[in-house]
Amino acid sequence: MIRDEVVEEVRARADIVGIIGEFVQLKKSGREFKGLSPFKNERTPSFFVVPAKGFFKDFSSGESGDVFGFLMKHQGMSFIEAVKYVGARSGVEVRETRGPGSDDDPWRPYREAVAYANAFFQERLWESKEGAGAREYLKERGIERETAEEFALGYAPDEWRAFRDAAAVHGFDEEMMIDSGLIKRSEKNDDPYDAFRNRITFPIESESGRVLAFGGRLLGPHGKGLPKYVNSPESPLYRKGEVLYGMSRAKNHVRREGVLLLVEGYMDVVSLAAVGIRNAVAPLGTAFTELQADVAGRYAKEVRLIFDSDSAGLRATFRAADVLLSRGLHPSVVTLPDGEDPDSVARSGGAEAVREFLRQSVDVLDRKIGILEERDWFSSIEKTRGALDRLLPTLRAAKDPQLRDLYLARVAERTDVRRETLEAELKRPAATPRPGPPRLQGRRPAPKVHGRGPERTLLLLLLHDRRWVEPASERIGPADLEDRTCRAIFEMLLDDPDLPSPPEEADPAVVRRFEELMADKEDTEPSSRLFEDAMSKILTSGLDRRLDALHREIGAARDELRKQELMAEKNRLTREKRELGVDWRKAAAVRTAGASASS
Repeated sequence: MIRDEVVEEVRARADIVGIIGEFVQLKKSGREFKGLSPFKNERTPSFFVVPAKGFFKDFSSGESGDVFGFLMKHQGMSFIEAVKYVGARSGVEVRETRGPGSDDDPWRPYREAVAYANAFFQERLWESKEGAGAREYLKERGIERETAEEFALGYAPDEWRAFRDAAAVHGFDEEMMIDSGLIKRSEKNDDPYDAFRNRITFPIESESGRVLAFGGRLLGPHGKGLPKYVNSPESPLYRKGEVLYGMSRAKNHVRREGVLLLVEGYMDVVSLAAVGIRNAVAPLGTAFTELQADVAGRYAKEVRLIFDSDSAGLRATFRAADVLLSRGLHPSVVTLPDGEDPDSVARSGGAEAVREFLRQSVDVLDRKIGILEERDWFSSIEKTRGALDRLLPTLRAAKDPQLRDLYLARVAERTDVRRETLEAELKRPAATPRPGPPRLQGRRPAPKVHGRGPERTLLLLLLHDRRWVEPASERIGPADLEDRTCRAIFEMLLDDPDLPSPPEEADPAVVRRFEELMADKEDTEPSSRLFEDAMSKILTSGLDRRLDALHREIGAARDELRKQELMAEKNRLTREKRELGVDWRKAAAVRTAGASASS
């Protein structure tokens, strides 16, 4: 928060004409200034700024307010952002105040390490000879220095220990840098080496602009086990399922336009910004999560998905769309020509080419129906039943009651299935895949899974009968799996349900686990009970971990407002646990501990 006296000082010292004049062409009219409305198209000026009273009035749209209100409505800023913006232009230092002990940051060394890495990579990009190739690459991609500096792009040199040695000179702890994903430990001789080498670096930031981690794009060919893109692992600062790349810079533009563009990768975000489209963000190399949807929903209710149009891109599109629907957002799908992505369209056709595709976006359900129609899925009773299986996840996901009502009417009309039948189907559990047209590959013998952990049980079911992948993806994400190798395999299956083997660049431990699970072919009949049992245990385990973490945070919280927020989150999680029908003893213990901490 900002102290009231500071806000009043900023308001009193603000040049409201000068600040609003940055966005609206104003002309003096007596004691006032007037211009065309920035909120509504008009030919006759009806927008007035009254400096003596410190407010603006727009008669065409009805908007009015002070200088902060203008920035919030026109630029999509939050109140605190608006005060800071005006303060910077009025010579007033604006600082946020927090509760006692707020300066105690246990993760400060990690923040300092990634901040140093960010400065190191940028210096190597712009100031070193070895960065020449990276600078030329960005230029060829249409990324001028101004845009590259805005996104703090950098270059990790093609050396094994350049960053490690530079960081050591500044006293950064080696183990802490390993935890941060900046360096890795060699499996051969235990000697740490740089995690990013010969790559363009993309700092991944929090919504407030703090650097948390990095992505890296390889320069040159990416064969021989070197993936084109690598991302920092999760760390004390970074949970990839909770962050959207580019949000710190896009959020005000998203607020102002009322639409968020969700693209696949770093270069898509940067290339769109380079041509003036600045409301795009990207997930971070994993399936789109509910937490990421919640981040998006803080700034806009409408989301346009612009992923690749190949089969993997379509699967990712529909998975992300269902997650967005489940959080009360409204996704639509932008279809690009085969082989194109937002980056290539922006480079070849500029902003107008991108906007033309955006104007042609269609609701996600209509896009699904269109694809099914193109593939002749409504030509027989059997195929229509299979088509319905592919539409039901989107119907189930839609939480907005009006949108769900429209979806039900649309599907009933297209499939000739009565609305009452569809509503009854939606009340059934979503997990069990109903019989339908067989997949292209044959169904493997079901594995014997009794006596194994729930994550292994789930993967055995998924690998030996790929029809379980979609129902699983509707209920959990990779972050719900605790075992690292299981999580990696689950991500692979989400990206490609028919995946025959791991990609070449996969971790050897992941490859071994994949092969072990594929080789486990002892027969037993799979059932929804096995699936439900595994899912319930995985979800319960995840809730327990989050409740434990909340318990620790509640005990450490010194700010009463923060403690109340944590308790509200705990109550929400315990409600989720109740819905799973699980043992309440652990939740009760956490509740008791939380009550003690807050007393």
